[in-house]
Formats: sequence, C-alpha cells, structure tokens
Amino acid sequence: MSAPDRQPSHTLTLLTRAECGLCEDMQSELQALRARHVLPPMRLLDVDSDRELQRRYGMKIPVLLLDDVPVCSVRLDRDELLRVLRIRGGSA
Repeated sequence: MSAPDRQPSHTLTLLTRAECGLCEDMQSELQALRARHVLPPMRLLDVDSDRELQRRYGMKIPVLLLDDVPVCSVRLDRDELLRVLRIRGGSA
C-alpha cells in the first residue's frame, strides 16, 4: 500500500499591489525568514485582481494571510507569524 500524496497543511498568501515598495519589503523579509525557518508554501496575489479582496484590504497592503486568515499587514511581524505557525503545527 502506498502512502497518500501529502498536500501542504498550510499556505501563506501575500496580498500585494503593483509598484508597492512595502510589498517588496515584506516579500524580501519572508524570503530571509524562510532561510532560517521552515515556512509553508507562499503565493503572491494582487489585491486589485479581486474586488472582494480590494474592498476588504484596500490600503492595508501588503497583508500576509495564513490559510486566508490575516497574520499581519504593512510590516512583517515575524514573531506573530512564527507563533501562529507553532500553534497550528505548520512548522517554524
């Protein structure tokens, strides 16, 4: 009997916007953090590509979501991200 394919248990989503310096900063900080900690896979999503996301997050960009739940916005809160990952069993 073969082991079932394992899907990542968590996903990080970074909500961004074109020409957003804070978005680029948060993405760079996440890449640096990934070099020191095991983090879930991350996808980038342009907030302006979805009206609901645009309405919900508007000018709070960037926003980091863990499984569609906001973890931090504008600046990366490393401690909060690592804390939430530990609680949810998603590495870190």
